Amino acid sequence: MNTPVIVDAIRSPMARAKPDGALAQLHPVDLLSQVLEQLVQRNRIDPGAVDDVITGCVSQAGEQAGTPGRLAWLAAGLPAHVPSTTIDRKCGSSQQAVHFAVQAIMSGTQDIVIACGVESMSRVPMGSSRMGQSTTGARFDARFAPGLVGQGISADLVAARWGLGREELDAYAARSHQHAHAAQSEGRFAREIVGITTPAGRVAADETIRPGTSVEKLATLKAVFQNEELSARFPQIRWHTTAGNASQMTDGAGAMLLMSEQRARQLGLRPRARFVALDVVGDDPLYMLTAPIPATRRVLAKAGMQLDQIAHYEINEAFASVPLAWQKELGADPERLNPRGGAIALGHPLGASGIRLMTTMLHALEDSGGRYGLQSMCEAGGMANATIIERL
Repeated sequence: MNTPVIVDAIRSPMARAKPDGALAQLHPVDLLSQVLEQLVQRNRIDPGAVDDVITGCVSQAGEQAGTPGRLAWLAAGLPAHVPSTTIDRKCGSSQQAVHFAVQAIMSGTQDIVIACGVESMSRVPMGSSRMGQSTTGARFDARFAPGLVGQGISADLVAARWGLGREELDAYAARSHQHAHAAQSEGRFAREIVGITTPAGRVAADETIRPGTSVEKLATLKAVFQNEELSARFPQIRWHTTAGNASQMTDGAGAMLLMSEQRARQLGLRPRARFVALDVVGDDPLYMLTAPIPATRRVLAKAGMQLDQIAHYEINEAFASVPLAWQKELGADPERLNPRGGAIALGHPLGASGIRLMTTMLHALEDSGGRYGLQSMCEAGGMANATIIERL
């Protein structure tokens, strides 16, 4: 039996994707290389025994165009014979990297795999790889005429479909900051974050959390996607999505050490979690952000479980309407949903977010004594990955 397990999971601090952001002066390869180096060092593994480095990265352009996992591995001074590949499943890229690593271990074709992710949104802005060209094509456009909309519009469509008002979205956003601030203040992120050295000094804490966020302050922000043409096309939309109830653009990286349970035991390493079930599914590309709902149902069915058996849910806060619609549709316990905050407070460094969520979920399960965790992320084009892990 090649049972895949998580031996370790770490991440960088989350930094604002702005010219003065804490990680903005650092090349994404140098950022990821420090995370990989620390993952190898703290587990005292032979880096030459790693079979592959599978890296999530969405904007594979500019400084992120050169197979960033491969370059980061070499930049960390690690063995040249270890290969790497780059995965783009949009916001779920590094969660998919984990899935591919797990599948390789289950198949017996690989034994030790590092799944990781990186995105420097301050240095390689979202959409950089499009070069101003259409990414759909005539045949796709013909099928989905009169055409799709951006994710922000989809967020407002989701809010309208599930009856989510502006105050409910803003209250959820404020909750994200409050929960993340409480976790940070109580040192609950300390075990999962590794310090990063930049030209300006060492960064060791998330800088995205705004503890003073309130529903009243968020209510003053304007809806950012509203326009007359779209109002005529979608009269049901009430335009509630703002910069305050959406995820923050962020720089960050993360990495997980995965191997077969047998190999972990041989190396004297303690498995921290095993994988119960994996899934990935597509959904309506117009609503785009709803796929975590069917992905959750499918992964639970694969595991033979009910949602109330899960102690911790991580549903990516791309927009507040996403986890709230998921919660309403599935009847989920709100207290188990993103209890340490999510991307609204911690940011969403696209290619690294899957690892960030799973890293936080693993540490939270260990701290709370919970047994099972479920993670799902909406992805551009109307897709979602879902993963159930069991703390060991």
